[in-house]
Amino acid sequence: MITVLLALLIYNLTFNNCSAQWVQMSSGMGNNKEVWSLATYGNYIFAGTFLYGVYVSTNNGTNWTQTGLNNKTINCFAVIGNNIFAGADTSGLYISTNNGTSWTQNSLHLGIFCLAVRGNDIFAGTYGGVFLSTDYGTSWVQTALNNDNVNTIAFNGNNIFAGTGNNGVYLSTNNGANWSQTGLNNQLVYKITVNGNNIFAGTWYSSASACIYLSTNNGTNWNFNVSFNTEILSLANIENNILAGTNGSGIYLSTNNGTNWIDKNQGLCYGPSPTAILFFNNYIFIGISGYNCWSVWRRSYTEILGIKPISEVVPSSYSLEQNHPNPFNPSTSIRYEIPKNGFVKLVIFDMLGREVETLVNEKQNAGTYEATFNASQYPSGVYFYRLMTDGFSDTKKMLLIK
Repeated sequence: MITVLLALLIYNLTFNNCSAQWVQMSSGMGNNKEVWSLATYGNYIFAGTFLYGVYVSTNNGTNWTQTGLNNKTINCFAVIGNNIFAGADTSGLYISTNNGTSWTQNSLHLGIFCLAVRGNDIFAGTYGGVFLSTDYGTSWVQTALNNDNVNTIAFNGNNIFAGTGNNGVYLSTNNGANWSQTGLNNQLVYKITVNGNNIFAGTWYSSASACIYLSTNNGTNWNFNVSFNTEILSLANIENNILAGTNGSGIYLSTNNGTNWIDKNQGLCYGPSPTAILFFNNYIFIGISGYNCWSVWRRSYTEILGIKPISEVVPSSYSLEQNHPNPFNPSTSIRYEIPKNGFVKLVIFDMLGREVETLVNEKQNAGTYEATFNASQYPSGVYFYRLMTDGFSDTKKMLLIK
């Protein structure tokens, strides 16, 4: 029986498709649309595309319908109440109050790179600086930052950060009335995201390799964080985890404020360029642009965060520990050690040898790791988990009791 079970496990590992990976969600949209922005309102997901306007999905991205705004390039979205704002690349701002069925052009006619909402205030980053509306977009006032393209806006308490096209990051502490240039002052900053006191700025490729900079003192000082040797197209903070989308190299995850970055491209097409990141209904959605690799892709948030580095101390040997707790309901942790860099695969199977979930399927550096298995959707019973690396494999049993 054990021999048969192990044979089934190996068969599944070798021949079954990996279920823990990105899946293209393009039905109704087609796989030839570059998606530059994503947003949610209620059960609706909105996707802004290059030249084809706005698409909407009401079933978690399974199907998409083109809305009445269908011939523009949409860089960004914002939502206040039942107002959905879409920022277009050249023609300005559009508003829908009926979930995207129809759109009305707003009085802000400049090309819009980004939108950000704080309370009832809407900030718009445009080709001509930052504009502010305090009346739900009815009227707009240009702020003191008016001499540069503004690609991204982010908040940290009373601080507002604006990433510009030529002069790095600016800071305002009085709702945009005044702005001061921060220590990052000579980069094209494309995206900013905030996690507590950590301000991340993703730069565009220029004379220096594009990279992510980190400030822990509200922009006074910036430190080099990581270089992907290509442009940083998107940044997002999702429950204190940072996701970075790069131009042509896909998406990376940091669970420790940029100390380590993990490749999370499993299942994506070749050369992906994630330009938008969205967390919704326990899924990560990314909008992709780039040659022959487009539309919206989706991956389980639980799965994408299922592995985290515990220690960078190089262990002396391979090991796969018993899961804890065991028995468990519904989640359990699995810790393992790898003494050298290599490709690692950690897979869950049921009693019949059927692959239930793939927790890890990527190249990892030497160290100690811990993966989480959430079995909330599976019935009680005996399950097996198997670790496979270059020159090592081990299988252990665990018990789910509900």
